[in-house]
Amino acid sequence: MKLVISLQLTCKQMILPHIHIRSTANMGRGVFTTRNIKKDTVIEIAPVIVMGAGDRKLLDQTLLHDYIFEWGRDTGQCCMALGYVPIYNHSYKSNCEYEMDFNRHIITIKAVRNIKSGEELFINYNGDWNNEKKVWFDAK
Repeated sequence: MKLVISLQLTCKQMILPHIHIRSTANMGRGVFTTRNIKKDTVIEIAPVIVMGAGDRKLLDQTLLHDYIFEWGRDTGQCCMALGYVPIYNHSYKSNCEYEMDFNRHIITIKAVRNIKSGEELFINYNGDWNNEKKVWFDAK
């Protein structure tokens, strides 16, 4: 089996200095803040590794399935985001959203509301921060 990946870095990776990963009560690890974050603040800009549809089929058979993102528009491609992006937990009413830039090969995480120091940062795995479509695992 051959895994082909492409990495295009056209930006600097950025993670706010007060963002960190730690254990959660019931979701393994998560991303947290030690300072207040204002709505619309960019929290992280992460480059991605883009993989084709064939690679996606292989990844779907591994633990990485839970950490990759669909990439492009109906292409069957996926990507592995670098930085903290794969560690953000899911919420149907998340406090952050992610935006994919297909041309620059980056994912940006941004606050959708004011977030207090100590809070866990959540994204909605469906794409839109408040999308309540069921995901592939039991979620609240």
